[in-house]
Amino acid sequence: MKKKYTSIEICAGAGGQALGLHLAGFQHQVLIEIDSPACKTLKHNNEHHNLGWGDIIDGCVEQFAQFTSHRYKGIDLVAGGVPCPPFSKAGKQLGQQDERDLFPAALEIVKNTAPKAVMLENVSGLLDAKFDGYRAEIEACLEKMGYTVFWKLLNASDFGVPQLRPRVVLVALKSEFASYFSWPEYKIAPPTVGEALHDLMASQGWEGAAEWKQKANKIAPTLVGGSKKHGGPDLGPTRARRAWQELHVNGNLLGEHPPEKGFIGYKNKAGYENMPLLTVRMAARIQGFPDWWEFFGKKTPAYRQVGNAFPPPVAEAVGKQIIAALDMAESERLAA
Repeated sequence: MKKKYTSIEICAGAGGQALGLHLAGFQHQVLIEIDSPACKTLKHNNEHHNLGWGDIIDGCVEQFAQFTSHRYKGIDLVAGGVPCPPFSKAGKQLGQQDERDLFPAALEIVKNTAPKAVMLENVSGLLDAKFDGYRAEIEACLEKMGYTVFWKLLNASDFGVPQLRPRVVLVALKSEFASYFSWPEYKIAPPTVGEALHDLMASQGWEGAAEWKQKANKIAPTLVGGSKKHGGPDLGPTRARRAWQELHVNGNLLGEHPPEKGFIGYKNKAGYENMPLLTVRMAARIQGFPDWWEFFGKKTPAYRQVGNAFPPPVAEAVGKQIIAALDMAESERLAA
């Protein structure tokens, strides 16, 4: 019987990384998320789908790091998606000078819990040259604690997710496990947006769904619009909406339901004829969530959760590689 590895996750959001790691084989002991609707999403799915997760804390990561994290000493994995605004090219890229930077709290949790492995994800901007020094500081801190550090830029589209969504993933393993780790080498061809969403677009009888499927013949741009400051019920700023328009999707709004029979477009939006809106469920599928994963809240907070998520298939693939490294090291230890 395979060993079940334990984990804790910070900044868990609506559960994209948590679900992926769960599917990989990790059993979450605690998840921490400060956004109340996202926290309710985690609790709802845990209860209704019998995931067997432990505590789900609606609270601050810094407080968990300082006052609670030591209770989980010996956990197998510390994971999380620390806030991206400090490193996002869409912002000021203040890095460690940004008050939202939670890398220090994450490192404190690692110090207090001494896990076998660490997995943290962030935006591609973290690999910019201006953050070379900061990444070196993070590496030095982890190496001092006995970890070997790996960085990798991963595109969600390489894992069957119908959008590009480049994300930087940091994996760190204790020295006795590090030599067994490798990044996922396989690639899964993603469906086009039309292929991924056709059944949902056609579900209310829209006659134009088949034609739309042929026009939406590429993968999606990276989902944006998840910021509380700027995010709303749309698919992001002008550049993002133009990219969606090329896929024959009206990105100016999010829909409440799929297009119905007789749908011809939106009269107040010239140039968007026969272009449907995405629903939250459609956006979640573009993000790699299974249809059974439910999001708490109305359209805007629900979409914000989707827009901020780490695609579950990517987390699952990396999680499996971490488990493979732990398993191989254990097998060699027992054989010695």
